[in-house]
Amino acid sequence: MIPTDALHGLKQTAMRLARAGAPLAAESGPAPVPGEQDVLLEVLACGVCRTDLHLVDGDLPDIPYPITPGHEVVGRVIQAGSAVADVRPGDRLGVPWLAHTCGACSYCLEGRENLCDHAQFTGYTLNGGYARYILADARFCLRIPDRYEDGEAAPLLCAGLIGYRAYRMAGTATRLGLYGFGAAAHLLAQIAKAEGREVFAFTRPGDETARKFARDLGVDWAGGSDEAPPHELDCAILFAPDGGLVPRALSTVRKGGQVVCAGIHMSDVPGFPYSYLWGERSIRSVANLTREDGRLFMDLAARLALRPRVQLFELSRANEALDCLRRGRLTGAAVLCPSGS
Repeated sequence: MIPTDALHGLKQTAMRLARAGAPLAAESGPAPVPGEQDVLLEVLACGVCRTDLHLVDGDLPDIPYPITPGHEVVGRVIQAGSAVADVRPGDRLGVPWLAHTCGACSYCLEGRENLCDHAQFTGYTLNGGYARYILADARFCLRIPDRYEDGEAAPLLCAGLIGYRAYRMAGTATRLGLYGFGAAAHLLAQIAKAEGREVFAFTRPGDETARKFARDLGVDWAGGSDEAPPHELDCAILFAPDGGLVPRALSTVRKGGQVVCAGIHMSDVPGFPYSYLWGERSIRSVANLTREDGRLFMDLAARLALRPRVQLFELSRANEALDCLRRGRLTGAAVLCPSGS
């Protein structure tokens, strides 16, 4: 363990957001010092998520500028706080979106900490992983299966976790539609196929690259989001932040089926005929995740040989990575590698 005084010699470099719409800018300073429940980690990799775009664009409420984005963080422990148990310097941990909950509100007491009234979120209300070092509450960090390299593991921390929570909401659905075939969907498709389900991938209209990517991962059908699948679906999961897809997805699910909206932000949902909803169809949203989601998903990821497709960027190229995501120029997920920049 590094003495606290020695931590002041560590130099922090972070890509920071000063205001909505501004490009991220590099800032330097001393590394943060962990509190008694914290771990200080050297960031090995940090995924670039669509939620980071919503942060940059100012779509999320009450953003505490300036802020460091990034909530798919793989790091190596440098120092642990005095109250931290079962974590040692050198351990590799994952830092997910859910950073802290109060443990006392009605939602926490009901076992629904993802809805906590006073939750904190990595890379949104707390500084995230677009940096060389990050502080995290050890109680909310996750062990990462050894089979995944740092860059591969990064998208598991949100794309995988949120996708998995949405997947659990699908219940026993046999025919599963995935709208927006990016970081989350390409992982979830592999899980669903491994468990014997049929997967129907919906991409941007005309995006043959994404369709080929989906087919290469073994989906049963791939087409544009403006197309109808060859069969009625039991459940459709929406990763694309386009509210216009909600009525389209509803029109593809059978009676008793559901549409699950898996993004933190979505454009307004337009009006649609009641007949789309009739027949006990339903719409629901996914909000954040729980630590139990994290443990279950990491156990699953340890058993399955998931193939995360990632494109690596140096930390200084964070704006470029975000732009590639915005323009749909990624196959899989973008990942920043701060320690190698």
